[in-house]
Parts: sequence; structure tokens; C-alpha cells
Amino acid sequence: MTPDAVGPHGRWGVTGALVILTAPIIVLYGWLLLASFSVTITGLVPHGLTLANWRFLWQTLPNEANAWVAAGNSLTFAVTVAVFEVLVGAMAAYALSRLTFPGRGLFLGSTIVLHSFPSVTLLIAIFLILRALGLYDRLAGVILVKLALDLPLGIWIMKGFFDGVPWDVEMAALVDGYSRIRVWWKVMLPLIRPGLFAFAIFAFLSGWNEFLLPYVLLPSQGSQTLSVLMASLSGEERFADYGLVTALSVFYILPAVAVFALTQRYLLRIFSGGVKG
Repeated sequence: MTPDAVGPHGRWGVTGALVILTAPIIVLYGWLLLASFSVTITGLVPHGLTLANWRFLWQTLPNEANAWVAAGNSLTFAVTVAVFEVLVGAMAAYALSRLTFPGRGLFLGSTIVLHSFPSVTLLIAIFLILRALGLYDRLAGVILVKLALDLPLGIWIMKGFFDGVPWDVEMAALVDGYSRIRVWWKVMLPLIRPGLFAFAIFAFLSGWNEFLLPYVLLPSQGSQTLSVLMASLSGEERFADYGLVTALSVFYILPAVAVFALTQRYLLRIFSGGVKG
């Protein structure tokens, strides 16, 4: 349905509904930004202006925590997860979309079933496996766990991209002597590039926002991510420095907001398909 088909009154109604739904979110983030520069916070009212809440940019935090180290860990975690989710997911999705092999239907069904398992129910098993492999309290181990939990959904999403590519394009490349791997790399991936880019952004944001896995599987301070660092600073309600917590919250959400603002048009391709027009 086009905007003209809705009519002027319908457009005003949709706009009004969107304003009502988004206004509380905008107000909350506005309060968070204001509170991050406030001297004190009494109830919901910030008082005064100061830069002291942002001291984590040039000083270590309580318990010798370092916000820049945590930010580096979060960035490494998110980027690595995004790269490998796209790479492995694209290979698996292409095979499921274009190849016929025994057990294909069962594998397709099992991937979505695996994604339905809540990760919290697997934490004990994950902990034991990582400890046996020597990967407990290592960023590489948590990255592998995140990939294993997120790949089933990623494979399903990317399979939809490959399903949208006409068979004639692939057949023409095979007739010209391309191997399957070359067809995947030279023909299919360029055709679904917008979709791959969209899914990479989605995977990056998922990794950047991850809390449970790093919290449980990365206990060392040097391995902390920003989400875990924030939880540790706000855990003790009576002793929490709320000015510091709000400033660190703004610092934490800024990269995600920037990525989303710059790439939101690509994220929509996850739902509309990723084949070039």
C-alpha cells in the first residue's frame, strides 16, 4: 500500500500513533543524556552540570576497571561475531537453498528448533564444555558460543536471500564452467550483497548488546565487556554512582545508535530480501 492510498487522515493517524509510541523512548534517552552531565540525581530530577561523571574516559573505575578495555572487548566480540556469522551462515544457507542431499529437510527443521532453545538453559553445559576445552574465561570461547546460538536463525534468514536469486543466473554460470564454490563467491554473494550487509549489521548489534554470555563466561576483569561493566557498577543499589552509570550508559549506546542511524535502510532488507534490483 502506497502512502497516497492511505489518505491524508490515515497518514495523520499513523503519524500520531508513531509519535505516541516513540515519545516515551525519546524522553527517557533525553533524560539519560541530561543525567550523565548532572551533579546529583534526586528522584527523576537531575541537578547541576558537571563532566565528573565522564571521568571513566581518562581514569580507571572502581575495582580498577577500565572502560576503554571493556569497550575494546565489546567491539572485538561484536565484529568477530558479525564476520563469522555472515561467512559461515552464507555457506550453509547456500547449500540448503541450492543443493539437494539426504537429510536436507531434517537439517532445515532442526536449525530453527535449535534456535528456539533459551540460551540460559544451556549455560551449565556450555560452562563445562568451555572449561574442558580450555576456553573458559576467554573471549574466543564466548564468541564460539554466541556463533553457535545465533547461526541457526542467521542461516534461515540468509537462505531466504539465496532463494530469491533466479535459478537461471546460477545455471548460466555453471554452464560457463564455474565450480560451485566459484558460483557462490563470484555470482551469488554479489547478488545478495545488500542482504549480507544488513545481516552483518544485525549480527554486530546483537553481539554489542550481548550480556548474559560474557557475564557468566568471562569473570576476569580484563575480559569484561561494557554490558558486564555496567552491571557491576549498578549492582549495589545503595553504593551505585548513578551519575557515572548514566554517563557510561550513554557511552555504551552511542556506537549502536550511530550504526543504526547510518545503516537502518540496509536493516530493512532483512525483511524484504537482499537481492539487487
